[in-house]
Amino acid sequence: MIHWHSIKSSFKNAARGVLTAFKHEQSFRIQVAIALVILILLIMLPLQRWERSLLILAIGAVLVLELLNSVVERFVDMVKPRVHEYAKEIKDLAAAAVFIMACTAVVLALIIFWPYLTLLSRV
Repeated sequence: MIHWHSIKSSFKNAARGVLTAFKHEQSFRIQVAIALVILILLIMLPLQRWERSLLILAIGAVLVLELLNSVVERFVDMVKPRVHEYAKEIKDLAAAAVFIMACTAVVLALIIFWPYLTLLSRV
């Protein structure tokens, strides 16, 4: 049996989490803005389905990792008084994961958009 109230509650909680990240995390806001630019280009350019899919997947991966990074930072901040010097390293490692995925997403976007953008610049 499907419990619609439970499903509705889960979506509400998830939306509240996204709003919290958007309100309190500058990096998340910047990444959402970049994602919107990429999504506009996805609509405007005649990309193949696999190119669109790959870019959407990269956007999702960056945003999800940023949310996980925020979780790690908040958790470490919460327990930091009882933790030793690894607290900073843990936060740095989580940030590094976001950075590596963001760089990967930029490279993917350049590989996919470059041929289209060079054609547009010739027109």
